[in-house]
Amino acid sequence: MKNGTVLYECHDQVATITLNRPEVKNAINTEMHEDLQQAFTKAGNDEKIKVIILQGKDGAFSSGADLKSIPLEQLASFDHGDYLAHTYNQLIEIIANINKPIVAYMNGIAVGAGLSLALACDFRYASSDAKMAISFLNIGLVPDAGASYFLPRIVGIQKALELCLGEAVTAEEALRFGLINNIGAPTDFVNKLKQVPLTAFGLMKKNMYSSFDQSLTEVLRMEVEAQRKAGKSKEHLQAIQAFVGKG
Repeated sequence: MKNGTVLYECHDQVATITLNRPEVKNAINTEMHEDLQQAFTKAGNDEKIKVIILQGKDGAFSSGADLKSIPLEQLASFDHGDYLAHTYNQLIEIIANINKPIVAYMNGIAVGAGLSLALACDFRYASSDAKMAISFLNIGLVPDAGASYFLPRIVGIQKALELCLGEAVTAEEALRFGLINNIGAPTDFVNKLKQVPLTAFGLMKKNMYSSFDQSLTEVLRMEVEAQRKAGKSKEHLQAIQAFVGKG
């Protein structure tokens, strides 16, 4: 990518996006935001890519926002809201609007905004030694980068509030209360995802995320519209032909 803070690799229909600032445990600065937006946009638009993996370089996923990138003399006047609107919010919107399966592999520490990025992905795997924490309150800030939206939906409001107190959890703990899908590299799971019909998956993803804010009647209407589109997709027609052919 442009600034070298993110590595991008494509292999066998999978795009692997690797956070590449190992000297600071892949802390996220402005340059990394630019690279991540470029990488996710590229993977989302590439018709050859069926699955996207987000991981970190050298035994860490991400230590969160790079607070040291803010000059001390600007700290008193620094507007965290403006920075958020122009960086994380744009990135999270890009990730959320990608219709392909996105898997976060937290191969080490994942805290603060680093964990927020993983929460924005569709699936989360973690290495056995990974540590995860929503640590914003520890520095007097509010959870951001989509954490307020995704975390309660993933683990429930009560557990979300508890996690936001900042205590780190292990991979085993995270698996127990549903923060992650499994422990270990997601190799087999990614191979399974490569077989998923992308049209139907994208429509399903949109419906499920939207369902929390809609009435049952509205969700039923959304399912009608989504099924109409899925029913006309080449994946559906091929699957039906294959099924009929077996008979």
